Amino acid sequence: MSDAKNTIQDGENSSFVLRQLRFLVTSGEVDSTGKLPTERELSETLGVGRRAVRRALEALEAEGLVWRKQGKGTFIGQPPDPTGALAAAIAGQTRASEVAEARLYIEPALAGLCAARAKPDDVRRMRVLAERTHQTADRDAAELWDGALHRMIARTAGNRVLLTAFSLVDEIRSSDAWRALREKARSPGSNDLYFRQHMHLIDCIERGDVVGAEEAMRAHLNTLSARMKHVIDDAQGAADGIGGAHD
Repeated sequence: MSDAKNTIQDGENSSFVLRQLRFLVTSGEVDSTGKLPTERELSETLGVGRRAVRRALEALEAEGLVWRKQGKGTFIGQPPDPTGALAAAIAGQTRASEVAEARLYIEPALAGLCAARAKPDDVRRMRVLAERTHQTADRDAAELWDGALHRMIARTAGNRVLLTAFSLVDEIRSSDAWRALREKARSPGSNDLYFRQHMHLIDCIERGDVVGAEEAMRAHLNTLSARMKHVIDDAQGAADGIGGAHD
């Protein structure tokens, strides 16, 4: 009986801590370094065990809200990426079609490797991220959750070379211009479709279906590419119309 009670208490503590830490990292109350208090300090402040704190931090890391460095601590956001400078250098020279083309070569391969290597806890976290992407009404939040899901798939694949290639493309996609394009490509109907595609992809990963995961990711990216092209074409048509009106 005591074991069952402890299990329930652990679950309640973990949920409570996760809510508290998520508020902390999104509230802007952390100092300019972005470093969170230690696990011991957090456990004392919240009045819970370090195990509950550690679980909550692991969940936040999977969501892309925090990152941890051995011996240094836990920080808000994503870890510094060595591809960032290169991405910044070429971001202004790329076209949407080039980014879409690169993703179609890189991410299906990562999804296939992810299907071969993902553990049940990885799959559970992927489902949480997919659900959060779909449920939020805030476009910025949707971008955060969607990016966290794709990054988690890439990390779970366990191939550093492909992960570096993914990170380069992801850095380019993180620019304000690219984010604005993706936001315009979102609509209630498209969000429902993206959710179904995400869940089908995760189903394939859970089954260990390598080929299915590759095909599911490819289908999802083709959908995104088509919607982005539609947005760009509409913007170009509007610009041409304005230009024509001045002629």
